[in-house]
Amino acid sequence: MSKTITIHDIAREAGVSSSTVSRVLSGAVPVAPHKRAAVLAIVNKLQYRPNVIAQGLARGRTAAIGVMTQSIASPYYGGILRGIEQGLAGGDYHPVFASGNWRTEEELAALDLLSGRRVDGLIVLPGVIPDNHLLRVAKELPLVVIGRSIAGIEQQCLCIDDILAAQQATSYLIDLGHRRIAHIAGPATHQDALNRLAGYTRALESAGLPIDKQLIVNGDYTEQSGLLALQALFSRGVMFTAIFIANDQMAYGARLGLYRRGIRVPEDVSLVGFDDLLASAYTTPPLTTVRQPIFDIGSAAAQAILDLIEQRPARLPDFATELIIRESAVLRR
Repeated sequence: MSKTITIHDIAREAGVSSSTVSRVLSGAVPVAPHKRAAVLAIVNKLQYRPNVIAQGLARGRTAAIGVMTQSIASPYYGGILRGIEQGLAGGDYHPVFASGNWRTEEELAALDLLSGRRVDGLIVLPGVIPDNHLLRVAKELPLVVIGRSIAGIEQQCLCIDDILAAQQATSYLIDLGHRRIAHIAGPATHQDALNRLAGYTRALESAGLPIDKQLIVNGDYTEQSGLLALQALFSRGVMFTAIFIANDQMAYGARLGLYRRGIRVPEDVSLVGFDDLLASAYTTPPLTTVRQPIFDIGSAAAQAILDLIEQRPARLPDFATELIIRESAVLRR
């Protein structure tokens, strides 16, 4: 096993003190140019790599960023997590993940677990955890919240305009001539689901169309719940020619349900989803959907948490959504 290189080895070869090596590596205190050059030359010669974790602990930090997600298996959350990883790549900090699985008890346990690891900051992708709990966390640790706006820490929350995006998606179906538009909504406990429902109803109201509650069914953002929601719509005996669905995963399930009933998409029923997951371009037919920049949101959250840790103002950009028109929605005949 090769010998671990220490700052004492560097100091001995460079002919300087260990404290001088430490100052050069930290960059916190100016060092005479010739001494700095001598130290860096030996650092390169010995291929020294500092122990980031040990340095962090010495500064009262762990170099860890806690990330409380909902389900690592979800393609939506997975896209955000990849963005967070990319945003932290190449720096001193690494992410530590824990899942809440859309259950308050598990979310609280995940936050306790991460806090117990003495993370230096937290990025939270919340499901149903109460706002007041996150406000308490924000007083103790640098915190960035994705997908939800919390009064009092709005500048630390990164959201898209779900209401506007859902209104535009529904209005697109109305412009295609559809008047009986169903909505498969997300869980009533999720603010983004409530906002997308609000956007759907706003589009209908703006077009002078009635709000028929029989055309609205809740799912839980999974494929299976989209299938079950479609079955619920048919069990009610209501007629519709299009469905706006609150996320792409539920749209996949609804598409399967239509296929099993011999109902053609888009000839008989048009579909519009939300998220623009990678698979949505490869469904049959390719899914028209609302694109939100999932990866970029994760990357921006990573940069924001680093800013907060260094006591700089968080820079949270405004992300716009875009309706991606493919082949699952057509003019009503």
